[in-house]
Parts: sequence; C-alpha cells; structure tokens
Amino acid sequence: MPDEVRGGEGAWAEQSISAPGAFGQTTPDDQPRLALVLGGGNALGAYHAGAYEVLDSRGLRPSWVVGASVGAVTGAIIAGNAPEERVSKLRRFWSRATQHTAPSPTEWLKPRQIYNGLHALLALTYGRPGIYRQRFPGPWSALPWVPNDVALLDHKPLLRTLEELVDFERLNRGETRLTVACADIETSEEVYFDSARQEIRPEHILASTAILPAFPPVEIGGRVLCDAGYVNNLPLDPLFATEREQDLLCLALELFSLRAPRPGSLDAVLERANDMIFSSAGRRTIAALAREYALRQRFEPDGPKVTVLHLIYQAGADELAAKSFDFSPSSIRDRWTTGGRDMTSGLQMLENRPAAEGRFGYLALHGSSAAVETTA
Repeated sequence: MPDEVRGGEGAWAEQSISAPGAFGQTTPDDQPRLALVLGGGNALGAYHAGAYEVLDSRGLRPSWVVGASVGAVTGAIIAGNAPEERVSKLRRFWSRATQHTAPSPTEWLKPRQIYNGLHALLALTYGRPGIYRQRFPGPWSALPWVPNDVALLDHKPLLRTLEELVDFERLNRGETRLTVACADIETSEEVYFDSARQEIRPEHILASTAILPAFPPVEIGGRVLCDAGYVNNLPLDPLFATEREQDLLCLALELFSLRAPRPGSLDAVLERANDMIFSSAGRRTIAALAREYALRQRFEPDGPKVTVLHLIYQAGADELAAKSFDFSPSSIRDRWTTGGRDMTSGLQMLENRPAAEGRFGYLALHGSSAAVETTA
C-alpha cells in the first residue's frame, strides 16, 4: 500500500477544500457540511481506505459517514477512532484481510487473471482470519441427509476484529455520526441504524456485511437483517430524509462500475451482471435527487445547495467476477492506490468547477474517464 497520498490546495465555492474542518465541522442544527457515503463490495473496500487517506492528508473530516457492508466497516473505523489514528487502523484492517502470498509476478493480463482467480478461490475455501471462516454444514447442506443451513461461510470472526479496531464508546459519543445500512430479509425493507438515534454495536456492522448466501443474516431487535447491497448498495437516502438547512458536499464512493466495455467472455458477463445489480440503486437515487432539487429550485432558488461527488471504482481488466473475494496483495494494493488517485482527481474537479447556478450539482468520476455534471 502507498505510504501516503497527498493532493494540492484548492477551493470549493468560496472556501478552501484543503483547510481543516472547512466542510467537516458540525453546523448549529447538527447537519453536516461534509458527508461520506461508502458502498459495499467486500474486498473492493480497500478503495475506500485509499480515498479516505487523501481526505485525512488534507485535514478534511466528514461529520457524517453512511456505510453499507464493507462501507459500514470503514465507517465504523473512521467514527470509532481519533482522527490521527484512523488511517493506521484502516491499514491494520486491510493488512489482516490481505492474503500474504507473493505479489503478482507479472503484469501480463492472463497470468494476472489466473493469479487473482486463485486468490479468490483460496479466500472462499479457507476464509480470511479475523473476518470470516468456514461454516458447517454450510455448502455441505446441499447433500442428502445433511441438515439445512442458510449460508456458506461464518463471518463472526469480524466481531472480534471490530472490537479491536473500533472504540464503540467513542463512536456512540457522536463526534462523527455513523449510519449503518442493512436490509430486512423478510420484507426487503431498508433498515438504518444511526448513532445519533441509537447505540451502534458490533452486531449492527456484522448485519450490514451479511451478504447472502455467503454469510448468514443477523437477528437484531426481532428483525432478521442482511447486507443492504441487493436493495441499496450506495445508501445516500439518510442524508436527504429531511430537508437540508445548510449547504452539503457529499462524497459518494461506489465499488461497482456503472460502465464497462462490452463483455467478451462468460466471466466478464457474470462480472457485468454483478456490477449492474449493485450499482443500479445509486444511479436511481441520484436521478431522483436531481428531479427533487429541480423542483426546489423553482420554489426556493436561494435555498441550501447540495453537491454530490460520485467516485466509482473501475475494476481492471485482470479482475474477475469473483473480485469481491480477491484479497491478493497486488489487488488490495492496487485498489488502495486507485482510491487515493480518484479522490485526488475528484477534489481537483471540485476545485476547478465553476460555481454552480442551481441548487444541485453532480460530478462523477468513472476511473480515468471524464466527469459528468448535472445542476438543478
């Protein structure tokens, strides 16, 4: 992983985006001016860590983090640690998650694909210490006369890792607000746990990471909960559940690509189907926000403005459909580096962007592709 990723100075609107607390402080009505939304994606979550490292290097501290799945894990580490300890704790988590084999011996495409695929197979077969392990009967429950089971793997080891890396007392004091997204497995409803309204415990994070059928659902308060990925993998909604009274800059990090080349193999088709499933909700939410703020613009043109900077991880050609379980050292390193690079580019986009005329601004960065902006 990179030692440190640093970006240049700049401004967003009339304030310096690199000034400590410029958008991170809490406003008098407890609505943040800088919010971070982190989508799910298991091993792809190293992208979050690299992106957050850039924010940390600039002294930009979000006062509200909303996370789903591995995004909830990242959010808990951010909210549950002092600012100066957050990046080191993220490094410890990803060092533990990484399969410490030899780095990729070649950059040639086919050997790298085989290398990544073997690591995904190893991770599924033997688990990852401190995150998940094999479960019995698990996959054996498909055989005759074997008792039924509801998952392939057991992710309870994550509880101990969370207790080690996250100060839940600090998290629940509310210095950085954390919202954890889950889904009710019986009703498909989105369920949110918010440190501003209730105590967040390791079990809430565990429920958010329970992607079916890999991991079992978690019962909390009489509801059986699982990963929100299938219903809303980029949970922007909590930020806009009530009308905003202050300007907001929202940094939304998506781990599944909205765009990709035309697939040319069965694995590429499977990967594309997976990406489309997990990225579609975020696209719809942003489109709905643009429509909503177009109406607000008509009736209250001088009201608070919202800007969404949407950073979307673009998987390399070497990554396979099983990329969410690829914990190889090369892949984790590349995702961390890519997150840092994309956050640096995204902040530069904000710095160079002319002042928006409308109340809603949207900028997207699809890997190295050009940004798209919508205003309302």
